[in-house]
Formats: sequence, structure tokens, C-alpha cells
Amino acid sequence: MPFLPVFLWTDILIYFLLTVVILAVFYIRKHPHLIAPWTSVLKRKRGVISIIILFCYITVGLLDSVHFRQAIPTENAGEIQHYSTEVITLLDLAILPLRQQVEKTYSSPFATTLFVREMQQSPGDELDYDYPQLLYAGSHLNHQQDKWLDIQQTVWRSSSQALVVWLLFFSVMVIYLSKKHRVGVQQKTRDIIAGSSVFPLRTALLMLLLLLLFGFNLIALSVDYHILGTDKVGQDVLYQTLKSVRTGLVIGTLTTLVMLPFAIFMGIAAGYFRGWTDDIIQYIYTTLNSIPGVLLIAAAVLMLQVYMNNHPENFATIVERADMRLLFLCIILGLTSWTGLCRILRGETLKLREAEYVQAARALGASGFSILHRHILPNLMHIVMIAIVLDFSGLVLAEAVLSYVGVGVDPSMNSWGNMINSARLEMARDPIVWWSLTAAFFSMFTLVLAANLFADVVRDAFDPRMQATTR
Repeated sequence: MPFLPVFLWTDILIYFLLTVVILAVFYIRKHPHLIAPWTSVLKRKRGVISIIILFCYITVGLLDSVHFRQAIPTENAGEIQHYSTEVITLLDLAILPLRQQVEKTYSSPFATTLFVREMQQSPGDELDYDYPQLLYAGSHLNHQQDKWLDIQQTVWRSSSQALVVWLLFFSVMVIYLSKKHRVGVQQKTRDIIAGSSVFPLRTALLMLLLLLLFGFNLIALSVDYHILGTDKVGQDVLYQTLKSVRTGLVIGTLTTLVMLPFAIFMGIAAGYFRGWTDDIIQYIYTTLNSIPGVLLIAAAVLMLQVYMNNHPENFATIVERADMRLLFLCIILGLTSWTGLCRILRGETLKLREAEYVQAARALGASGFSILHRHILPNLMHIVMIAIVLDFSGLVLAEAVLSYVGVGVDPSMNSWGNMINSARLEMARDPIVWWSLTAAFFSMFTLVLAANLFADVVRDAFDPRMQATTR
């Protein structure tokens, strides 16, 4: 085989979560009462914009979740096939130039020289204290003065290609919709441009155009330049930023996957059964809330670090070691963040258990499990859905904070928190190395903003009180 698949624990959980989402989509399509709120999400401009942005992040995260080891070429056909010890992903192959073009040290965005001066030998065997030329960025230029002209030509060429792709997509979509709705192509085009369609297609198309322009220019420029500069060891900052997307998504999604069973089970049990069950569950989450979360997470992560240092034979590669720490961090965050949702579900269950339809079911002899499954849980799912999307952004920010204080993900793993942590010393330099912190900030800001906008739209769509106000 040309490659050897590597299945990390977080990869398996991501595949499982993706399977659950796909099955949920098929399940929702068969139930009109579930389709209605999601349709209202797609009818909102903010919902469409946030979904498109989140889809781009998820695509990058999924590409970075397919790990494998490449085969080492053999001289003879009968030799045993060996594989590289380095674990890479599909994202690494897609952005191979960014991964391979490593400079000596710092360089600013779009620079063709290093950020610091060095003593170098001139052609006349004289020592000169100047900025050395980069090995890769701008190496195709005959004269360094032509840099900005070359950038302008690249932007013009890639923007034209993006516009052509967008026009082709727009034409295909208009033809498809005109045949589906049995109207003329010109009429359908006018409807989309005027924004009179049921769904905000004009907003989606404009957002798609912006993403195509951004993506095509990013790809074209990153081949010849370091768009976001390089770090202390000369690695491309754009490469680190893209590799950090998976870490943020894993923290936000897998932590929720750990948190939900505890919050739903204990919240419903405390509210429905009351009595000593309610007292025990309240005692548990009150005790957890009284412990400072950062101290609990730090203690758990340090215990795991001691175990990994004492048992290095259990981790074949550095990637597996870093992945185990990431998984353990998700588990700890999940075990410490379920109390808020549990308290909300408990209060809502206390109200629902006194509802007339629940009392009628109890009078007809329905079992407690049947009442919880058929009447209580379905009426709590809108709260669960809202809590999931609201907690996601908070968990992404939590990773950055924990990595900043040194108890987050492994230092060898790319993450926005590690980028911010390493930028502390860079900000103290003169002149300031600002691009690593800026790249991590804007990447995290875009993801969290899109998640918050999506959470706001989902809350309006699933909250029965908001639906009643709208009607």
C-alpha cells in the first residue's frame, strides 16, 4: 500500500459524530415538525452566512482528520514495505508547498527577506550586515522591486478565475431552479437578483463569490509568498493557522459529545423523580461548581502528563501522544461543563412533569421511562440544541486560554492557543512580530462569530416562545 492509515482516538470520535449528523439529517427529513425550524434557519440571512463560514471550517477540519503514514520507496520488489514515522493528513497534501517551504527564521507577511539582519558574505568576499533573501518567498522574481507588480498580476488572474467559476455555478443553479419551478431563466435570474426568492439565494451567492475570491487569491499567492509570514523556526504561519482549525473544532464538538449524556440524564432524572434523587444530583453538580475549573483541569492534565512520561512505549508517534492529551482535555472539559445545562434541564423538567398531558399519561398507566422518552425529552430538545451551539464558541475560547496558561493541548500540536502563547515573547521584540497573534486572533474571531450568529438563529428557530412571538 502507498500509505498506512492511522486512526487516532479523536479521529474515530469525529467519524462517529459525522455519522450521527448524517443519520440525524435523514431522520429530520422524515418528520415535518423537525424540518420546519431548520427551514426557518435557512431562510435567515445570518443563518446562511454563518452556515457557509462554518462549512469552510468543518471542511478544513475533516481533511485534517484523515491521518496516514506514507510508504518509503523500496529498491527491490521483494523487500518488506516500510512506512515513514511521520504522520500526515490530507490537508498536509493539499497545502504541501506551505508545509515544505520552511525558511530560516522570522519573515513578515509578503516579505522576500528575513525580518532580522544578519552578517552575510557579498560576491566580493566582503561582509555585509543586511536582510538575507528568503529561500522560497519571492525566489521566482528577477528583481525584488517587481514584488508588488507580481502580486497585483496574481490577484487579477486569480480573481478572474474565481469570477468565471462563480458565473458557471450561478448559470447552472439558475437553469436548475427555472426547470424545477417551471419559470423562465430570465425571470428566475431577476427573482434571485431582486432577493424575492423564498431562501436568501442572493446572500448565499454573494457570500460564495467572496469565498471564491478569497480562496483563489489565497491559493495563488501562498505558492510564491508567505502571506502571513513565518515564525521563529521559519514555518509558514498560514500553515499553522489552517492546522489549528481541527484542534478548535475538536475541542468544541467532542467536549459537547462528552457533556450531553451527563447533562441530559441527570437533569431529567433530578427534575422528574425529585426526592433523594434530586438531592444527590444537586449535591454532585454543586460540588463540581465549587471547584475552580482551571485548577481541576490543570491537575488532570498534569496527571496525564506524568503517565505519558512514565509509559512512553504506549505512544508510537508524537502525534498519538498529542492526540491523547487532546482527547483527555475534551473529557475533562466535558466533565466540568455539564452542570449548567443540567440545572436548566432540571428546572424545565420540573415544569413539564406537572403538565396535563404528562399527568394524563401517568393516569393511563404509562411507565416512567415511557413518559420520559415520549413526552419529557422531546420537549427539552430545543433547549439542548440551543445549549450545544451556544457552548461551542465558549469551548473554542477555553482552549486558547488553557493553552496560554500551559495546561491546554500538547505544545507540539498546532492550535490557536499555542500560537497565542508563543506570541507572548514575540510581542516583546523590537520591532514587534505581530503576525502570529493576528492570524490566530482573526481565525478564532471568525469561527466564534459565525458560531454565535448561528446559535442566535437556531435559538430563534427552536425556542417555542420566539416562534409564538413571530406568529
